[in-house]
Amino acid sequence: MQVDFYHLTRDPAVSLIPVLAQKTLDAGQRLVIVEGDPVNRERLSEALWQHRPESFLAHDSADSDYAALQPIVLTAQCRNANHARFIALADGQWHDAALAFDRIFYLFTARDIDTARGNWRALYGRADVTCKYWKQEGGRWKEGP
Repeated sequence: MQVDFYHLTRDPAVSLIPVLAQKTLDAGQRLVIVEGDPVNRERLSEALWQHRPESFLAHDSADSDYAALQPIVLTAQCRNANHARFIALADGQWHDAALAFDRIFYLFTARDIDTARGNWRALYGRADVTCKYWKQEGGRWKEGP
């Protein structure tokens, strides 16, 4: 499994999630997006609908009767309503249940840096986990130390 640590220093999660969602779909995968705050979940939903002027990223709530059919679901809890292999933890909160997925996008801000560092230490060096750290530089994402 791979855990991608995304340190949000400039842009908020609502800017990065549609990019990660598009890359996930381009890879032929499904995605679960975890955001505990209902207002932020709605913002993420709007961002997915408006990602590109010529298209949108189809998604639904994990509570929907049609969640299992959707390529992307939004949820407050870490649960796999659409049989996804990828998960994005968009609100800076770590969920051990995310370790059941093949790929984890863990987004955090300076507010969550101590928790993120603790999670890195807990996961780095495990034989079954590859950790990568991503940081923003000049408007782009760069893998870094």
